[in-house]
This record gives sequence, C-alpha cells and structure tokens, in this order.
Amino acid sequence: MKTSSKARTNLVVLLSIVSCSAVTMLWLFWRFPIVTAIATLTVLALLAISARLATSTDSDGMADPEHGKQNAGSH
Repeated sequence: MKTSSKARTNLVVLLSIVSCSAVTMLWLFWRFPIVTAIATLTVLALLAISARLATSTDSDGMADPEHGKQNAGSH
C-alpha cells in the first residue's frame, strides 16, 4: 500500500510543480510579453543547441552500426 501512496504523492507533487510553472509563465507573458517571448525563445534555442551537441559528442557506437559489430567481435 505504501507504493501506491508514494506514487500518488509523487503525482500530486509533479502536477503542482507543472501547474505553478504554467501559471507563472502565463503571468509573466501577460505582464511582460516581449521580454518573456525573447527569453523563452532563447531558452528553447539553447536547449536545441545543447541537444545537438550532446548527439554529436555521443560515442557509444550507435552512430555506426558496422563499426560497433567489428568492435564486438574483436573483444
């Protein structure tokens, strides 16, 4: 029963955080529309650049399946 209670508590906390974030963002957008839009686009651009860099530096062998097969046979 504790697992169910803990899962329910986690869900309530998650929904509270998401709701608070959404209300804050709406209030900021209502109060300061241009600055909020610029800041939002900047954060989204930084996240996109970060994701692109993370993909390009990932070296787990997933990018080249043939190379991964050769390494698996040589070990």
